[in-house]
Amino acid sequence: MPDHLHWLVALGDRTELSAAVKMFKVSSARRVNDFLQRSGSLWQRAYYDHALRRDEDVKKIARYIVANPLRAGLVEHIGDYPLWDAMWL
Repeated sequence: MPDHLHWLVALGDRTELSAAVKMFKVSSARRVNDFLQRSGSLWQRAYYDHALRRDEDVKKIARYIVANPLRAGLVEHIGDYPLWDAMWL
């Protein structure tokens, strides 16, 4: 998606969501800025999370995330988006 990220992750017992998000934002911002030969902010400060409470919710959310590029009109078929796969499907 060109303007946001959906991320479905399973955290370990000792992994805090805030630490995982921070590590991702720092690492990806450095790589993108290096690639674009620029500096500065890439991500907004905050993030929005939603914890899944039941195992059956995972497949529903994974399908929503995978279909997002299709709904946004970026592709005509889900399989055309190079990052479409999810282990929960």
